[in-house]
Amino acid sequence: MTLGSRLLIDKYGDLTISYAPFEHIQYGAKVVIVGITPGAQQARNALLEARRQLIAGASDAVALMKGKVFASFSGAMRANLVAMLDHIGLHHWVGLNSMAELWTTRTDLVHFTSALRYPVFVNGTNYSGQPSMTATPVLRNLLDTCLKEEAVALSKAIWVPLGPKAAQGIEWIIQQGALDRNNVLVGLPHPSGASGERIKYFLGQKRRSDLSVKTEPTRIDAARERLSAQVLALRAGAAQ
Repeated sequence: MTLGSRLLIDKYGDLTISYAPFEHIQYGAKVVIVGITPGAQQARNALLEARRQLIAGASDAVALMKGKVFASFSGAMRANLVAMLDHIGLHHWVGLNSMAELWTTRTDLVHFTSALRYPVFVNGTNYSGQPSMTATPVLRNLLDTCLKEEAVALSKAIWVPLGPKAAQGIEWIIQQGALDRNNVLVGLPHPSGASGERIKYFLGQKRRSDLSVKTEPTRIDAARERLSAQVLALRAGAAQ
């Protein structure tokens, strides 16, 4: 499930890093949404859309931007993410009726990215967090170059890592002094379908008594309370 040898950027043991058009930085964005790394399907979607834009006469910069937005966090994952961000009130801080507008009329306010900018594969399958991105030199290099570049460019934005592995990459950048911890919202359940029960509980759509034992409701409660308070503080600061 790799992208072919012509797109190979680097190889390290069982790891391969391939090229896909994810360089675009949305300067002026107020929100940065961070995954782990683009998957194979996301990369193919970005490549196809960028190609379509170039054939239609778009500039390189426009093709990169369109390809990235088209491929970023689509389908059910997008709907879950919007619901959770609206639930903690971030849309009020951004000045929107719903965070769904970031994918439609207000794409200027969001920067989509990954802790590891380019698609990473382990033995041909999508990288999901192992080996550690901070302990593996070839992956840490992506953090120290690509992610750090984006953090410096968008240091005033609010960063939303999706899941603990993406948060690990953001934590590394915080430790390098490139990003303020107060500007990072950590703790949302991952918006993928695999986290459906956690998402429903986070949104108040499922009772604690109906949860399976693996859902960890106490942790979700604490995260929801912390994130809501953090967003309220942001809104209060903006109103001053």
